This record gives sequence, C-alpha cells and structure tokens, in this order.
Amino acid sequence: MALAVSTGLAPSAAAAPDPLSATPGNVPVMTAVLSSRARNRALLARQLLLRRHELTAAGALEHLVGLQAQAPMPPYTGLWTRLRGFQPDELVELLTGRAAVRIALMRSTVHLVTARDCVTLRPLLQPAVQLGLYSTPAGRAMAGVDVDKLLAVARELLDERPRTTAELGAALRERFPDRPAESLARHVRGLLPLVQVPPRGLWGRSGQARCTTAETWLGEPLSRTSSLDTLVTRYLAAFGPASVLDIQKWSGLTKLGEIVEALRPELRAFRDEQGRELFDLPDAPRPGPETSAPPRFLPEFDNLLLSHADREHILTEEHRKRLFTKNGLIPATILVNGTVRGTWKIERAKQAATLVIQPFCTLSKKDTSGLVAEGGRLLRFTAPEADHDVRFTPAG
Repeated sequence: MALAVSTGLAPSAAAAPDPLSATPGNVPVMTAVLSSRARNRALLARQLLLRRHELTAAGALEHLVGLQAQAPMPPYTGLWTRLRGFQPDELVELLTGRAAVRIALMRSTVHLVTARDCVTLRPLLQPAVQLGLYSTPAGRAMAGVDVDKLLAVARELLDERPRTTAELGAALRERFPDRPAESLARHVRGLLPLVQVPPRGLWGRSGQARCTTAETWLGEPLSRTSSLDTLVTRYLAAFGPASVLDIQKWSGLTKLGEIVEALRPELRAFRDEQGRELFDLPDAPRPGPETSAPPRFLPEFDNLLLSHADREHILTEEHRKRLFTKNGLIPATILVNGTVRGTWKIERAKQAATLVIQPFCTLSKKDTSGLVAEGGRLLRFTAPEADHDVRFTPAG
C-alpha cells in the first residue's frame, strides 16, 4: 500500500535524525522516543507556524485539511498567521467563486475547506457528523420518521433557495406537522451535506448562516471513492507525529486503529515520553527540538489546539483548563516559543484598535518585544485604517 500524500513542505534542513536501531534487512528493533519539544516543533512545521509560507490560500486549506470555522472571521487570521502576504480578498474570492465552502466535517463542527475536499471528505466523515443524532431529546423526537421522505422534501426546499436553520425547520414542519421544527432541521443537518453560502464568512460583511446542499452549490456529487487511508495520511501530514487516539479526536471517527495498522509498513513509528505509540509519514519534516519558534497569534478555535487527544506538547494541563471551558468557546491564543502562553483580543473604539494580550505567566522582555512586533502586524492586517496600540494585562 503506497502512500501518495505529500506534506506540501520540504523536509527541514534542521531535521533531527531518527535514532532507530536496525538489523540486517533494515528491520527496526527499537522505536525512537520523541521528546515533547521535538514533537512540538514537528507539529509547528506541519501547521506552517515556524515561518510564513508562500502558499495560496487554497493550497494552505488543503495542506491543513481545512480550518475550523464556527465563527466567520477566525479563518482569515488563521491564514494570515501562516502565509506570507495573505490578503482577505483571496479567501473571499474562493468563497464567492464556490472554490471553498463552510460545511460540518470533523467532529461535526463547521470547517472551511476547498470544494475538492468538501466532496471527498464529507462522505468519510458522515458518521462523525451524525454521531449522537438520536441520543438527545431533539433526536429522539424524530423516532419513526420517514427519513427518505424527509430528506427528499429538504432537498427540494434547499434547492429552491438557501435557508437558515429556523427557516428550514418551519418549512419542514408544514409537511411534518407532528415533529418539532428544530428537530426536523437538526436531523437534516446531520444527514445532508449542507454548506453555508455567502455572504456568511466574507471579510468585512455579516450574514446569517443560510444553507443549501453541497451538491447543488458545487454542481457535482459527493465522492464515492474516498479513502480512510488518505484521510489518515493527510492528518499526519498536517498534525503528526500522532497517536491513533489523536487521529480519532481530530476526525470524530472511531476504530481507526485498523486503518493505521494496515498503513504501518508505510509509516514511521515513534514513542512519546510516556511510552505512547506515535505514527508519522516517513519524509515529513521533523525539525530538531532546538529549532526556534517565533511568536504567533492564533485565532479562536484554531485546529492546532483541537486536533489531538494529548495536547501536552502544545500547552500545559493548567493552561488547557483555562482555555477549554464548559461553554465550548476556544479563545484566540498566543504562542510563545511554540506553546500557548495566553490569550488575545482586539478592542475597537471609534478610530482606535487595541490588541489586548492576557499572558498566563510572566514573559521575558524578548518574548514581550516579539509579541508587540507581531501584534503590530496583526493590527495592520485586521484594522488597517485605525490607530493601533498593544496592551498587556497582568500575568496570571
């Protein structure tokens, strides 16, 4: 089984050798141990965060296997912090030209992906999207419904015009009066590939989340030949080295151990410092742990924080508890020396835009200066016409 997935990145010149002992015939007898720092640098390289890259927005979206996008604007910052010279109009053109879409994918959350990835990924991730569909009161209210009829009516309504969830639910209830409107709409959202259409997600504009089917919007059917092998290897290209549990956490799918096991001959195997087995693509960049990592500003819901079961190489457990709260909102964060060290937000007042940085711990003068410089660039990107200021709140 040959791997046909490219990382899209050249191997790092500072890549550390993999200390595998081998017997004649190159049969490994000892698995290399990756330190938390080495794994962190590998992840940052895959996530385009060690340096800004000369990729198109579409190329970055495909390399990263999409950007999480519950809120409309975070993907713009996510691309800006990773790409050299990125401008919002590039992503706007992808969305209005139907070359990129917003659709529920991994973990049943809205992601921004290219049209090509939409038609190939959604069939693979359908089980994750509809997971728990019948486990809530809204889902149980749909017991016994004629699903084929429901979906046929929904397609007819959505082909007529894109609709909000409330509009879709109300229209469906006219045909299914014994079912709650909210449950009807939720059921359709879990079973049909619905994309959010512009102006939702356009820079500098606002709009309700109106949906239609991916097939109608893109003018092509979903793929019938998508492979879970490719899904796994693409994850490793963007997030590896990683464990089976990491891949399952990212995707929302289960029982992927069988897929990884079948791919094992084509993968590299490592252990982390706790002895957990990690997998990676053989030629993917793994910079040495001494590689420097510049300060970076990540947007809300960035996949760097949401795509692993074990996040110790990205943030401490103490900081994880501060970020991952019960309300499900993940704030925008700062990376200092490759790990999460605080949060940020931009406050606007008249013609002023102030970047407010809340560090979790005391920062060095060098790190503070680096954040001020990078923060100035962020303000020029997000609020080019405003007066700018960077302010730090007390650490802690």
